[in-house]
Amino acid sequence: MASVRNGSDGPTSSEPRDLFDASVDAVAVMSADGVVVGWTRGAEALLGYPAEEVVGGSAVRLLAMPGDPVRVARIAERCRAGMGWSGLIPVRHRDGGRIEVDLRVSASFRIGGDECFLISAREQKQQWTVGQSILDGFLTRSPVGMAVMDLQLRYVWLNDTLERLGGVPREQRLSHRLSEVLPGLEAETLESLMRKVLATGLPVTDYEYAGWSWADPHRQHAYSTSFFPLVDASNSVTGVCYMVLDVTERWHARRLLSLVNEAGTDIGRTLDVMRTAQELADFAVPRFADFVIVDLLEPVLSAEGNGMWLTDAGPPSAKPAMRRAGMSSVREGCPEAVAPIGAKVDFLPPPHDVNLLINGDPIFIPVLDAADELWIAEQPARMASMREFGLHSLISVPMRARNTVLGLATFARSLNPISFHRDDVLLARELVARAALCVDNARRYTREHTAAVTLQRSLLPHALAGGTALEVASCYLPADATGGVGGDWFDVIPLSGARVGLVVGDVVGHGITAAASMGRLRTAVQTLADMDLPPDELLAHLDDLVLRLSEEETGDEAANQALTAFLGATCLYAVYDPVTRRCTMARAGHPPPVVVAPDGHAHFLELPAGPPLGLGGFAFEATEIELAENSLIGLYTDGLIQGADRAMDPGMSRLSQVLSQHVSNLESLCLSATEQLVPVPQPDDIALLLARTHALGADHAVSWDVPSDPAAVGDVRARATRQVAAWGLEELAMTTELIVSELVTNAIRYAAPPVRLRLLRDSRLTCEVADASSTAPRLRHARSMDEGGRGLFLVAQLAHRWGARYTPGGKVIWAEQGIP
Repeated sequence: MASVRNGSDGPTSSEPRDLFDASVDAVAVMSADGVVVGWTRGAEALLGYPAEEVVGGSAVRLLAMPGDPVRVARIAERCRAGMGWSGLIPVRHRDGGRIEVDLRVSASFRIGGDECFLISAREQKQQWTVGQSILDGFLTRSPVGMAVMDLQLRYVWLNDTLERLGGVPREQRLSHRLSEVLPGLEAETLESLMRKVLATGLPVTDYEYAGWSWADPHRQHAYSTSFFPLVDASNSVTGVCYMVLDVTERWHARRLLSLVNEAGTDIGRTLDVMRTAQELADFAVPRFADFVIVDLLEPVLSAEGNGMWLTDAGPPSAKPAMRRAGMSSVREGCPEAVAPIGAKVDFLPPPHDVNLLINGDPIFIPVLDAADELWIAEQPARMASMREFGLHSLISVPMRARNTVLGLATFARSLNPISFHRDDVLLARELVARAALCVDNARRYTREHTAAVTLQRSLLPHALAGGTALEVASCYLPADATGGVGGDWFDVIPLSGARVGLVVGDVVGHGITAAASMGRLRTAVQTLADMDLPPDELLAHLDDLVLRLSEEETGDEAANQALTAFLGATCLYAVYDPVTRRCTMARAGHPPPVVVAPDGHAHFLELPAGPPLGLGGFAFEATEIELAENSLIGLYTDGLIQGADRAMDPGMSRLSQVLSQHVSNLESLCLSATEQLVPVPQPDDIALLLARTHALGADHAVSWDVPSDPAAVGDVRARATRQVAAWGLEELAMTTELIVSELVTNAIRYAAPPVRLRLLRDSRLTCEVADASSTAPRLRHARSMDEGGRGLFLVAQLAHRWGARYTPGGKVIWAEQGIP
């Protein structure tokens, strides 16, 4: 008989086999008289006989033993009674070989009129038995440490591997507890686990812990331990067995991976070069080293943020200039250091080769004593510090990122008695590589941020002058390093007629693009202001300019993206006239100005908000108010009043309270307001412009109505000359007489009445001629034979500057002269 194949193929020798699974047995059907009536493929596979050679023949020839009719009769009797039979029977293979099989005979059944029996068999292979010597060798020479503890957790037996792992001889362990012989391990925890196994009968597997052993007392090891109960024949627990495996390498690798992952979150949390270097030092102490210093090249720490590029030119001949950027120690105050943070250093470990920074591998000195001679010659102070504080092992790793040399990081151990290993060099390289990438990011960002701030400050006014009309003060604070420059600006623009223009604006976006856009807008505002446009008209022209800039087609995707960032801006423009004490202003989506009356009462002007610049299709409205002398006007950007919750109302309230303080010095008030409202760096720029108004009294301005008669020019000219002399400006009498004569004559000849002459004595002497015509004069260069056409040319030559501005009733031609 043979084992039945599962399907068409029999089981392979490598497949597991269930003793109670009959599906793989050889099966045959035999009649009561011993004739084979059924034969399976499994039987054919076991004995080698095909079905045609067996079916119909006697089954006796298949036995490899003498016949026993009495035994066969009793087996048949048992099977007829409804019970089966099993036993070991030798059978003969077709090739003549003898096979021992486990034979099973079922209860009898009938096929047709014949009584039959179902017979199944499987080959009985000889099982390997373990001798006592083999078992002893397996237990004692196993690479896994094993021990047997009694119910009091005393050693009863242990193998050679465990004796070697612990470093305690066998005779000193037997009859003693774990806590008595190995105090460096987690004895209490391990014994509590063994008690749990004794109490519950359940095993505990793969419990990992770190500890020290007498076999290697200067290095911490990691172990994986499993516990299971020992039971006797009556199923009573008689002790506990534990197995120990040294998994220090696996534990160390997992610890290194964990440190690298932690470094990714703890190093480089800011875009600050110095802070990142300090984060590397703080992270490595005491996790990895006892003393860490990080030295960066001076160009990396400079405002330009440049590093040493890796080129084919080779390393520099002298030691590169570096500065201490970060350090940390297990000892308070870092007494091991010979240079403080920020100090210039030239530290290079032996062999003191500058090529280390360019393309060298990390320097690994497991025992510093061996390098004494290399240190003493060039760095005796550092050698003395190493000896004093017991620094005994060192790793120095160059900091490089993106083809740029950044500096050097050095790790040392002193209190930790274990020297660095080769695997520690890999960890140091990984930590430094991550920190170097963060330092390079910070360096690049610092360089870009510095360029943006420099550009922004260069485009802002360096000095503000409000003349006699206004006393002005300003404050600008760029956004913090994470936010970048925000494009805020302000300006004070002198206008004709002793008037002054005040402007404040905020460009959408951050960075160099916002700063450049701010410069374009500021220039545009100055140009439009010189044309003496009213505030609402100026904002309308500025809105058209922003639209035009945003719609420019460059064909460059990067440039288009930059223009998209410049899509919008807010602006507020105001014009103050010290003669009338009236201020005309308009705003484009900008916060309203605050006005503080001379009595200290502060309020925000209710101006039409207007749309932000760049939307187009909307009108701007101007509002005119009269201001008492010594009133304070505050223009600002939203960064000054916006809190962390982005709410502006509380900030506006605080601003009005601060500006209501009776502070005579505007510079002090401006600085105090920014410090109180913005005590810490903000993610947006801050601009504040304060202006205190002054009035130009009657003794500084005179005016006369001019009849529409050319003969009246002489009288007006004489009045002007006398007034200039009365002001003590005799040096300007002749030029003033000529300017008045030309401007009044042109108004009478070519303009419409009424004509009016006004003289203003401010920081400059201004002559204004107003008429009812809206036609502006043009400066022409007369030819040598022309009798006229030289009037405005002469005025332009004599005056500091001249121009024309439109009024609701006509226009004003003006000319200014500098007062000696």
